[in-house]
Amino acid sequence: MKIIIINGPNLNLLGKREPEIYGDQNFETFFNKLKSSFSDLQIDYFQSNIEGELVDKLQQVGYGYDGIILNAAAYTHTSVAISDAIGAIETPVLEVHISNIYAREEFRHKGIISGNCVGMISGLGLEGYLLALTYFINKAND
Repeated sequence: MKIIIINGPNLNLLGKREPEIYGDQNFETFFNKLKSSFSDLQIDYFQSNIEGELVDKLQQVGYGYDGIILNAAAYTHTSVAISDAIGAIETPVLEVHISNIYAREEFRHKGIISGNCVGMISGLGLEGYLLALTYFINKAND
């Protein structure tokens, strides 16, 4: 099974950026723990602050992976391009947000990409990525 985690803008600053919202662990440390816990899976990771690079990556992996875990960050609320890319590919995309977007500013309550995703996990911290991975594992075993 091949899964990729794609993170959008500012998530490269996890562990430093607003720890009261996003926690104090950097994503690379979390990702390495996740990979070692699921060593029988191929789990890849990509992060970019650039919208077009996220679109390119979705198109690149969207026909050869079993699942995409996407935290588009701020682009969730603004990017028609990312939404269209999700709609154009075959690989299912599960949207993840570290913070509870519905407990934050009102503009974060609407997600442009959500309608093209199989589901969304919000507000559970980095645990949301683990739950998303578990979803894809369970789906493959059905």
